[in-house]
Amino acid sequence: MDHVTVSARRNEPDGSAHQRGSPGSAVNTARKPLQPHPDRLLPGEPTERAIARRLYESVRDLPLISPHGHVDPALLAHNTPFEDPASLLVTPDHYVTRLLHAHGVPLHELGLVDQDGSETAPPREVWRRFCQHWHLFLGTASRQWLEAELHDLLGVTVHPSADTADELFDELVAKLAQPGMRPRQLYDSFGIEVLATTDDPADDLRHHRALQQDPDWTGRVIPTFRPDHYLDATAAGWPDALDRLAAASGVDTGTYAGLIRALENRREFFREHGATATDHSATTPRMEFLSEPEASRLFDSVRAGTASTAEAETLSRALLGEMARMSSEDGMVLTLHTGSRRNHHFETFARYGPDTGHDIPLQAEFTRALHPMLERFGTNPRFRTVVCTLDETVFSRELAPLAGFYPSVYLGAPWWFLDAPRAMRRFRDAVTETAGFHRTAGFIDDTRGFCSIPARHDTARRVDAAHLASLVAEHVLDEDDAANVLRDLNERQPRTAFRL
Repeated sequence: MDHVTVSARRNEPDGSAHQRGSPGSAVNTARKPLQPHPDRLLPGEPTERAIARRLYESVRDLPLISPHGHVDPALLAHNTPFEDPASLLVTPDHYVTRLLHAHGVPLHELGLVDQDGSETAPPREVWRRFCQHWHLFLGTASRQWLEAELHDLLGVTVHPSADTADELFDELVAKLAQPGMRPRQLYDSFGIEVLATTDDPADDLRHHRALQQDPDWTGRVIPTFRPDHYLDATAAGWPDALDRLAAASGVDTGTYAGLIRALENRREFFREHGATATDHSATTPRMEFLSEPEASRLFDSVRAGTASTAEAETLSRALLGEMARMSSEDGMVLTLHTGSRRNHHFETFARYGPDTGHDIPLQAEFTRALHPMLERFGTNPRFRTVVCTLDETVFSRELAPLAGFYPSVYLGAPWWFLDAPRAMRRFRDAVTETAGFHRTAGFIDDTRGFCSIPARHDTARRVDAAHLASLVAEHVLDEDDAANVLRDLNERQPRTAFRL
């Protein structure tokens, strides 16, 4: 009797653990071949699957346009080799670390470093923990991306497991040391046409400048203006953030008018370095449009420490409104990634900092929240906004009708918790009948994991091909139209929505 079957029957006397593939049988995949199915995410029904295959193949090798993500530009500026699979695929990916943490794996065992710099697990141990828990990713979007990265990019042919962890670690360390696996070479092999990063307004953009001035670099990496720290007047560190902005801009931020001038100054600096968009992650998309005397009064009160929480929130909404006003003048696309309760677990935030997997979606509302902005700028040809949400209930009720009227409004692709295949299908089902395909912004990968970019785009292309195939099979549109739409979603729409 083979080892796999024996292992399964140790878990359950009748061997049913092996038959069902339960979590207790994770050891059964010790030498299981890793081979992503060529028809993954395509329809199971044969007629639709054949249509989807043709549609997918028509866009499979198109260049990748990444108008919103979080890759560090220093990665490409320095072109430093990746050292090991843990620091590449595990530690920086909060999709991965948050799920392992939910199953009891402490974050320091996944490579995250305490704010005080306490010792953390070495990469090989991090990789072992990941491989031991590989089965926990079954059914998740992360599993789709990870399998594609491991197999298609890194050439892995067996599933991660406790038994294969060390073997795979050594294999991947050697693979990552090869010249073709450096960041710039991967950028070329991925077929990336443009990659947008997210950057602090006080950043000097030295890495973007180094790339632009490098005669050996032919790619396009552009910054995105993300001023959250300077707009949130409720944050304890807000005064310090204003000081940093003053140092970067050379403009005194001790007054409301000065803060506005400093933000305008830095937006222009970003535009000079290729930026076409701003990005905002406020809790709510609601904005205020105050008179300058009222805004100045609130600003002075918050700076003096005498403002109420409600007044600080009003000032924050007014500063977000100023971003919309500036976009209507300088043409930078206002990207709204609102509706998340950031840093939901304070102890984790205090120990490991932000963006470590404990941000949780909130219920969203857009019809009333966006009305003041759209009343002012919604038909202004200079103004454009890409609206994203973590609340599926507003897809058809609010967002599709808004994008179906206002020429300035584009619907951002499902992101974060909703960039999973079935959620992406639900998005298309919810918005298309009202807003069509061409009021959406295409796909955004929204990733810090550089090597996950092609896997994420491939997932989106497969999902959209499957959705369009179903419409062709139902005779809602013909296959030529479906092919044109799919190409537009990957080329025309991201370029148009983000002014690329």
